[in-house]
Amino acid sequence: MAIACLAALALLITGSTWYLMGRVVGGFSLSSALAAAGGARSTDGGQNILLIGLDTRKDRNGDQLPEDVLSQLHAGDGDEGGYNTNTLIVVHIPADKKSVSAVSVPRDDLVPVEGINGVHRAKIKQAYGMMKAQREDELHGDGVTDPVELETKGREAGRTATIKTVEQFLDIPIDRFAEVSLIGFYDIAQALGGVTVCLNHPVHDSFSGARFPAGVQHLDAAQSLAFVRQRHGLDNGDLDRTHRQQAFVASVLHALQSNGTLSNVGTMDKLVSATHDDVVLSSGWDIPRFAQDMNGLSLKKLRFSTLPIKSYSTVDGQDVNLVDTAQVRSTVRTAFGYQPPSAPTSHTQAPAGTADVHGEAKAVAKPQSDGSVSVPSTGSNVRGGGVPCVN
Repeated sequence: MAIACLAALALLITGSTWYLMGRVVGGFSLSSALAAAGGARSTDGGQNILLIGLDTRKDRNGDQLPEDVLSQLHAGDGDEGGYNTNTLIVVHIPADKKSVSAVSVPRDDLVPVEGINGVHRAKIKQAYGMMKAQREDELHGDGVTDPVELETKGREAGRTATIKTVEQFLDIPIDRFAEVSLIGFYDIAQALGGVTVCLNHPVHDSFSGARFPAGVQHLDAAQSLAFVRQRHGLDNGDLDRTHRQQAFVASVLHALQSNGTLSNVGTMDKLVSATHDDVVLSSGWDIPRFAQDMNGLSLKKLRFSTLPIKSYSTVDGQDVNLVDTAQVRSTVRTAFGYQPPSAPTSHTQAPAGTADVHGEAKAVAKPQSDGSVSVPSTGSNVRGGGVPCVN
């Protein structure tokens, strides 16, 4: 999940430069997909970082995860998930570094895609897997049979397609990216010793394994994965799951900055080892310089938002989100401070001891004349600085 990428990013931002210089540099797997995508880069001194969370049950060589690991992940027999990017988050760090903003892209948004044979639009989550499969077919045609080479080059093609698709959809440059899969999320949550979360209501979902009471509670690694993967039984399905992911990130960052984690060498060593094993970063990322530039940046002002959806529909037999591209791009520009907001945002009171949660009230889905279904508001946005309560 991209949440694990943000946890890795937090290690570079939250003031642990002295440790990272000697331990992190040279340890990550690197990808040239950003250069292959060929897009522009930010010119205003700010930077946009794309976090990619793969829902694959395979390791980086394409081998199936062991059954005991799959059992811990509550992830079925390993055939599910494919190579969908079930989590896409763009983090914006402005030139003045006074705040950090992040937007979540709903995974089922129907968007234009390029370079995929016979496909001109698809769910944004599918760009990775479609291009990966196409590239592997091309390599097979060229006589390549080594499974590790096929997996490595296929994933590179998938990353490149994802970066291009996000850049074109949001009309913004991507300056860096990080990728992680389910096992990476699990390893990082385990290294942290679990994470504290808050639920507005109790949940019981057999699909994800989420069985939690209402209120503030501490989850272990397997429970954490169930918490961020649950969508069945939630009023707004994937949209509520997106808010879960945002709240989880806020809770992780709160823990990193408030409970001595960054000064605990044993915990830091586990965290760094987990990120080395499971996180892929864009090549050319000057980690020592980035750490120095970000040193002391507070993540308490981190603001999350979820990109708007116009309606639900069915296209080619698949449930999709229909979007107004102009509205999506305007939302991104406002969130990242490229333009002022069009109207003030309403606020709701968060429970005592939790972070601020704000946004519009949920609406009821209604059928439209074209057969699509209007959707609820993308709901309460999440802010950092504590443990947000979510549905």
